Parts: sequence; structure tokens; C-alpha cells
Amino acid sequence: MNQPSPTASAGAPPCAGLRIGDLAPDFEARSTIGPVRLSAYRGRWLVLFSPPADFTPVCTTEFVALANEAAAFEARDCALMALSVDSLFSHFAWLRMIRDRFGVEVRFPIVEDPTLVIGRAFGMVAPQDSDSATVRTTFFIDPKGVIRAMTCYPANLGRSIPEMLRIVDGLQAIDAKGGLAPANWQPGEAMLSPPTHSLDEVFGSKDAVSWFLRDSGAQG
Repeated sequence: MNQPSPTASAGAPPCAGLRIGDLAPDFEARSTIGPVRLSAYRGRWLVLFSPPADFTPVCTTEFVALANEAAAFEARDCALMALSVDSLFSHFAWLRMIRDRFGVEVRFPIVEDPTLVIGRAFGMVAPQDSDSATVRTTFFIDPKGVIRAMTCYPANLGRSIPEMLRIVDGLQAIDAKGGLAPANWQPGEAMLSPPTHSLDEVFGSKDAVSWFLRDSGAQG
């Protein structure tokens, strides 16, 4: 049966230079779990990521690791969605191989994007590129559909799944507590307070540091 081709939302320019704080471009396309629409995920967190290609060694290790941690993302009310230029049937064959070889079933959707329409709307590929073999991009999208964080790795370096989870944890803690997550922050650790904007408080602080670098008292 014919399926609709991937289409980005109207008005999204090719190779849009998306930034943190932008609304993620909407799209509807075929995936390994059936047709999916990005806006249908509003109301929960979503990690949208692009593997360069099916049947590649680094991507295979990522998918095995993500499938093994799928429950951890689900516990954070965070869905996973992959986007690849390969065809739907290539995705199926790859997932069958992963299951047979590693004993892991990848159940989160893998979207096909053979025309690069979605990849270009998200700025994953340049207008002159004919494929996305060099792209390993991740978008962390909040329940309102806003891009809150982005990472981009080269094709020869796999993502850190613990860091992906830490980013989700950090963003959720920031929203819940209103603090700042410091370097190497982990769930349950203290967060920082935003610096004061009052000169009187700056001059009145107990030392030269505490007016801008201080614990919030909240545990993330």
C-alpha cells in the first residue's frame, strides 16, 4: 500500500538553522511502527536523533544500547524517535538483524527520510548534500515541542547514552526546581541559583563569589 511521503511543516526553509528555543518543525512520515507525526508527541519529552545509516557498526551499537535503556527513557516520560535516510524496509531488515544477533528488540520508531526533506528542515544536512552519512544529531524536545538541547557527533564517534539520559534529567530538574545544573551534575545533587541582578546584593554578599556562584538549596 502506498504511504505518504515525509513532509515537513509549511514554512520551514531548507536546511533551517534551528537553535535552542525554537519550535521543532512538525512532520508526518512512515516509520517502523507505522505513520508518525512529531506533534503527536506534545505533552511529553522526545529525543529525536539521526543515525547516519543502517547496517553501520557505530549506529548498531547505539541502537542496541538505546533499546537496552528504553525503559529508562520511558520512566522519564521521554519517547525516542530515530530518523534515517534509509528506506523503511532497510530499517526492518536492520532491526531483524539486531534482534537475531543481540537479542534486543528496537521498538521505538525509526522514520524513513529518503528525500532528506525532514533532515533538511532540522538542519541535519546541507542543501547540497545527497545523503546524511556524516550526521549524528540529537534534539531534546520538551512537552511543548520546543528544542531545549542539541548535540552533534561525527559519524565515527557514538553517542553516550548515559549523557543523553543526564541531559533529559537535567532539563526536567531545571523546569521543576528553577535552578541551574552545574558541570557533571547528576540527579539528586544540589543545583545552583541564578546570579543576582542587584548591585546592592553584589556589594552586600559575604565574598566576591557567592553573589553569582551559590547553591540553590534544591536537590535536582
